[in-house]
Amino acid sequence: MSLVRVHNFSISLDGFGAGEPQSLETPFGHAGQRLHGWMMATRFWDPTTGGAGVDDVFAERHSIGIGAEIMGANKFGPPGWQDDADWRGWWGPNPPFHTPTYVLTHRPRPSLEMEGGTTFHFLDASPAEALAVATEAAGDLDVRLGGGATTIREFLTAGLVDHLHLVQVPIVLGRGTRLWDGLEALEDTYDVEAVSSPSGVVHLTLTRRAATSA
Repeated sequence: MSLVRVHNFSISLDGFGAGEPQSLETPFGHAGQRLHGWMMATRFWDPTTGGAGVDDVFAERHSIGIGAEIMGANKFGPPGWQDDADWRGWWGPNPPFHTPTYVLTHRPRPSLEMEGGTTFHFLDASPAEALAVATEAAGDLDVRLGGGATTIREFLTAGLVDHLHLVQVPIVLGRGTRLWDGLEALEDTYDVEAVSSPSGVVHLTLTRRAATSA
């Protein structure tokens, strides 16, 4: 059975996955790239100059066994991208997903077939509805939930996430899009592991516990 997995999702100490305001020039708002410096220093990100330590081991898991991806509208583009008929995502002609990729938006458009096996499909759907479509496309492989924070929070609230890998970066943003709101006592249904890295980040892995019969 396919799992729903989140990998390499960076948050600040105060739980924000992006700053504000987000725009074409500043995709992560006032956070800039400070949330992702750890990843940019890995071999996963740059095979030529990147390191092969703890951060790289976690980062590499992002691409293993994935048959489809789901992402929120704000990951696909800046605010207002729906008004630009030519917008094709941040990643150029060959996006890094290489699977069917489902973008959640209230304004669907025709699918976009890109190079490298990525096809963007645009859905106006609930988390459960989107997951049903992505799971069918993934076949025997897993579904990766790509973010942003609002989308991950909605799937967690619906009880649909099996594996959640967060990277806590030692910065305080103070404002932006926060992951944890409304997720009180999440630890009651997940086993939580923490691994500190020499880079200063902490890798948090939440694995949903198997349901037990009464």
